[in-house]
Amino acid sequence: MLRKVRVEEAIGLALAHDVTKVVPGVSKGPGFRKGHVIKQEDIPELLKLGKEHVYVLELREGELHEEEAARRISQAIGGRGIEFTEPSEGRVNLKAQIFGLLKVNKDLLRCINSMGDIVVSTLHNLTVCQPGTIVAGTRIIPLTIDEAIIKRVEELCRQNGQVVEVLPFQRRKVGAIITGNEVFKGRIEDGFGPIVRRKVEQLGSVLERKVIVPDDADVIAQAMKELIRRGAEVVIVCGGLSVDPDDVTVEGVRRAGAQIISYGAPVLPGSMFLYAVCQGIPILGAPACVLHSPTTILDLILPRVLAGDRISKEDIIDLGHGGLCLGCRKCSFPVCPFGK
Repeated sequence: MLRKVRVEEAIGLALAHDVTKVVPGVSKGPGFRKGHVIKQEDIPELLKLGKEHVYVLELREGELHEEEAARRISQAIGGRGIEFTEPSEGRVNLKAQIFGLLKVNKDLLRCINSMGDIVVSTLHNLTVCQPGTIVAGTRIIPLTIDEAIIKRVEELCRQNGQVVEVLPFQRRKVGAIITGNEVFKGRIEDGFGPIVRRKVEQLGSVLERKVIVPDDADVIAQAMKELIRRGAEVVIVCGGLSVDPDDVTVEGVRRAGAQIISYGAPVLPGSMFLYAVCQGIPILGAPACVLHSPTTILDLILPRVLAGDRISKEDIIDLGHGGLCLGCRKCSFPVCPFGK
């Protein structure tokens, strides 16, 4: 329970909550923190902040203050690769501890936010995070809350897993197959290799081997099996994925014994993307758009593969919502709607 006291009569009393100070266009934060013992010299500043009264908190049994509630919610919803800040103005932030991929349990998030009086806000699912990236924040709406509600959140997370976790990027050995008679016969230079190498290395893995092959399904199949035999943990096959009669990459992947999970994706650019698995190794078919578009479906799928995330046909189908790249003059991905 809160007891309301005029600031002039509050000298010697401890604040029950943070008092926010806003400097327009400059900053927003606590001018006085919870627990601060009010002194005579604090009264003018409190009045400037619009506080003619302060509140002393007297908790009933089974009632939690906003800071304790936020601590417990954050501990319940945060999983692997997550660290927590101290409460500030009733809010706790959850941060990535590692370089990795954010996974958000959207169903559990919706369930918790539907309970009322609790706020959990996250970044988009599948965001690439650096150490220290704020991935979520939580607080309660009132100053105090029934502990039974927080216990319900904790039980939901015990039963269903955490709301947010960060999967670490694993240093994987990647093999690339560049298809095309025009490249194999030296008529043009390979454009795929440097692009694939850069994207792989940015995520902490290594392009260990690259081979250039003609438009021949059997040769493509043999190259794929050879890369896997030599230890490739991911194979990216570039080009030859359209419906032209001389584009035989899909057939080559089949002849290697791969299970094709999806050929075609509701993403632009990247609709001719292929995803398959061969001997347990992920196979990514990179369409021609990778050569000319800075951001494509490869940028949506490759981080998941390198973080060890499982990808289903349904996952690729779901990319249709947000799968339209706007082709901005200056690409700002991933800080944009693409893939969200």
